[in-house]
Amino acid sequence: MNCFRSYAVMILFVIGLTHTCSANAQTSFEHWPGTQYNPAVPTMEQKLGYRPGDRISSHAELMSYLEALEQAVPDQMKIVEYARSWEGRKLVYAFVGSPENIGRLDGISEDMQRLADPRQTSQAEANSLIETVPAIVCLSYGVHGNEISSPDAALMTAYHLLAAQNDPVVQKILANTVVMIDPTQNPDGRDRFVHNFAIAEGLEPDASPMAAEHNEPWPGGRTNHYYFDLNRDWLALTQPETRGRVRVLQEYYPLVFVDLHEMGSNSTYYFAPEAVPYNPHLAQDQRASLELFGRNNAKWFDQFGFSYFTREVFDAFYPGYGASWPSYYGSVAMTYEQASARGLLVRRSDGTTMHFRDTVQHHFVASISTAETAADNRGKLLNDFYDYRQSAIREGQTQSIKAYILPRTGNTSAVDKLVAVLNMHGVEIQRATTAFRADGQQYDIGTYVVSLAQPAKRLIRTVLDKNVPMDADFTAEQERRRSKNLGDQIYDVTAWSLPLMWNVACIPSPESVRGSFDAVEPALIPPGRVIGNDAAVAYLVPWGTQAAGRLLAAGLREGLRIHSSDKAFAQNMRTYPSGTLIFKVKENTPEIHDILTRLAESTGAEIYATDTGWIDDGPNFGSGNVAFMRRPKIAIAWDRPTGSNSAGSTRFVIERQFGYPVTPIRTRQLGTADLSGYHVLILPGGGFGGGGYAGVLGDNGVKNLKDWVRKGGTLIGLGSATVSFMASEKTGLLAIFREDAAVEGEDKKNEAKPTNGRVDGRLIASEADYQDAIKAAAEAPDAAQGILAKVNLDPDHWLAVGMDRTVNALVSGNAIFTPITIDNGRNPAVYAGPEDLLQSGYLWEENRLQLAYKPLVVVQNHGRGMAVGFTADPNYRAYMDGLNILFLNALFRGPAHANPQVTE
Repeated sequence: MNCFRSYAVMILFVIGLTHTCSANAQTSFEHWPGTQYNPAVPTMEQKLGYRPGDRISSHAELMSYLEALEQAVPDQMKIVEYARSWEGRKLVYAFVGSPENIGRLDGISEDMQRLADPRQTSQAEANSLIETVPAIVCLSYGVHGNEISSPDAALMTAYHLLAAQNDPVVQKILANTVVMIDPTQNPDGRDRFVHNFAIAEGLEPDASPMAAEHNEPWPGGRTNHYYFDLNRDWLALTQPETRGRVRVLQEYYPLVFVDLHEMGSNSTYYFAPEAVPYNPHLAQDQRASLELFGRNNAKWFDQFGFSYFTREVFDAFYPGYGASWPSYYGSVAMTYEQASARGLLVRRSDGTTMHFRDTVQHHFVASISTAETAADNRGKLLNDFYDYRQSAIREGQTQSIKAYILPRTGNTSAVDKLVAVLNMHGVEIQRATTAFRADGQQYDIGTYVVSLAQPAKRLIRTVLDKNVPMDADFTAEQERRRSKNLGDQIYDVTAWSLPLMWNVACIPSPESVRGSFDAVEPALIPPGRVIGNDAAVAYLVPWGTQAAGRLLAAGLREGLRIHSSDKAFAQNMRTYPSGTLIFKVKENTPEIHDILTRLAESTGAEIYATDTGWIDDGPNFGSGNVAFMRRPKIAIAWDRPTGSNSAGSTRFVIERQFGYPVTPIRTRQLGTADLSGYHVLILPGGGFGGGGYAGVLGDNGVKNLKDWVRKGGTLIGLGSATVSFMASEKTGLLAIFREDAAVEGEDKKNEAKPTNGRVDGRLIASEADYQDAIKAAAEAPDAAQGILAKVNLDPDHWLAVGMDRTVNALVSGNAIFTPITIDNGRNPAVYAGPEDLLQSGYLWEENRLQLAYKPLVVVQNHGRGMAVGFTADPNYRAYMDGLNILFLNALFRGPAHANPQVTE
């Protein structure tokens, strides 16, 4: 016992000595040297037990310290909760400013609302507001949970602004601005990283990049609960974190928005100006303002001796970034990137060691510098904001497109959702109360109209235009680089048109639309209804809308028996599309009418009651063309090698957009798992590295999957890597092949084989001959950079029921597959011909030619079951709504067309 006590005391002494040495080593470290701080304002060390940069703060610690600051200086700081994450964590803005400005925060919001609408606020009134309104600066930290330095820098920024005494920079900032601090935009991902780091820590921080503390297990902390990259969600607004931010930003309209990130450990620091290409719908003075912020950042970084770079990467072309979206209401929006320690210290390739506290300091200095620039340019920024909104209205009145018309036809759920999302973006929408004509066309009552003569005009054009072109000089440079086998400089997708992605008609009008309209603020899911009294025979739900998909999922969860027609039919002067759901009254509970009425209200579906089974045209309800819709048990492969984004967005689409449960199963378990209790197994998109699915599953796992499919399972693969696994010779689930790049004029480039290390001599007489000589004998196609391509659907196949004849798919990467031959399977969805293929974005000419008539979806039967392969992920970022029904058909109709032997 005494020995144990002595040992424990010794251990405590060593631990204490270690912490003391660590602390002493940092005693002289100052984030802003020479500053005197108000002792009445608590430091991080006093509240949390460590100094800025000594540890990586959890979400709870971030909140605790901010709340302590608010309690200490309530007249200069106000915390506003704007959302809750999926896991229930608070997301907040901490407003920091002078007592006068924090005391009138609501009034400042009202003033910015007035300044934001030049239709209601004259130039003279705007000039008066500009004299008194502070510039609001929004500093948003940690959108990626494993980019760890910026949230701790947020705490230091708040403390410095509240506690620094007699500092002229701070006094200037407090007098002329209000600083909005979002300490962590992704608390779920943040805590996932902190947890993984804590369990990997050892006796002391390990600088080796190979150490476990620097390498996260799947899925890592970058993403939120559903594994979304929240920095790409500002377009479709699918996640609660993003929706909350967008709502509050439109209450205060901060004139400056900075998204603070991290990048690879071997880099330095990046700030604006951004790289090309530049989105053509932005105003030129916004780009000019970036120079002001960049130059001031450079001044302070030079003074501190920090290295940095600008312009080379991180363009602002795609509007769905946090550092892009605010630009479209008139802000100056920027990305800052700090080299990451991914822990408390890391050894870099040049032999130096970078400490976490250094990365925190860099983001902190950049934050103060940014606020100072806004303070110095308060009047200019306010003037530019008003001019941006005013010029947007003027352009909407005078340019060639004056309105967009959204007929409420086809997939009406997608139309309603598009209008609701536009409304969340701050776009004004009208709905026709009577029929009207525009540009020679007749439109029905209920049609939506989006006038461009409004302050949000530039955002409207950006998200509704069929294509937003990149600068011709930039694309010419990319072609030049490609000719030399150099990587392109395109940072993200080149196409994002919401109407194309959601398969919604969006008609540009060259004239202002006239008629009788009401302003609308539509719900994402308008309530549906049952049309008719209690049915004697059946209730019918036309297939082809998200509302019908939600109803199918809800009805199955309620235990209702549901059938579906693979062919269209007509009854009582109404035509029902293929895929229509049939709820037979006698096969269901006597409360079927009340249940469907409730479900229609919540799902938005329209349900038609019928008192007869007689069909005027098409199959009757008892036909062999009417399939029973089983209540499928759905599993999804989870963990490596799946891509976390694909796995998360797929689960999100099924669970949160359509309300159906999914069982995630660790991929390594699939090798031996008894899958007999499941009808459907989804293999999300994943990487080719590490052996992919084949490497994780092994021979036994592949055999287990194939046996399960033959016994009636529906295996759905998403994305090119997954389809490559399913199409491999070893797996044999899809009889298709991945293609090399096509060589024009010959099947393959034939080269002589070396003999004794030599080949026949060859004359190279021209530059063209030289370029031909250096080509590889066989190589993959160049990667497509996020384009939207037209896809033709086979109306005779059950996988395409309820859909239009064409949809659009987002194509990225270089995987192109052969069609499956008719004796092996079917190609229900095939890319259009070369002339019609490209709908939006920038695509290499060779890809346009080679992708034509290649499959998006392949189906092959095996025994009682089937394999379904999507060569492009239909759930990419959960914003390809136009592919929802295609995916749901695979998910629910696959089991209906298989013959599974499932253990319930």
